[in-house]
Amino acid sequence: MTSPLTALPPLVSSRTKLLILGSFPGVASLKAQQYYGHPQNHFWRILQAIWPSGHLDMRATSYQNRSEWLLSKQLGVWDVYAACEREGSLDSNIRNAVLNDFSLLKELCPGLQAIAHNGGESFRHAKHTMLLGLPVYKLPSTSPANASWSFERKLAAWREVFERNGLVQEPAAGGALDASSG
Repeated sequence: MTSPLTALPPLVSSRTKLLILGSFPGVASLKAQQYYGHPQNHFWRILQAIWPSGHLDMRATSYQNRSEWLLSKQLGVWDVYAACEREGSLDSNIRNAVLNDFSLLKELCPGLQAIAHNGGESFRHAKHTMLLGLPVYKLPSTSPANASWSFERKLAAWREVFERNGLVQEPAAGGALDASSG
């Protein structure tokens, strides 16, 4: 039996328009106390592709700088689970999970316009986030375990949700969206 793990606090601001909800931080993220802390996770790489920062590689900057950059783009990050038991980092190993209180989002993010679930495990709880009355999307997981989606395919789906919610000005060519509206 593993001891209970506690999630990271929400990374949001009053300006957050779109909230990305993961399932629960992996071992590397918990150890570093950073969202998407595993170097092979595509999260930060996708954001950099959506919002190019010139020659600056956001993945190589401090977590503080990446967090401020993300918030400045009106994006927020949180997880569906506040706590759970889990061996390793796979979502399939999550046991005795406790959901976060999504009603807090109205107070934390008064400008929130939409929620996007990062992967299937997170999206399993879309019925809870839909209660907020906002559009809810299912995005392909940025986890390295999601090898069935290429980086380019993940990027196209993520970019489309960002465009729909005004976080990207110029549309990209093509792209498919795996989304639901609530």
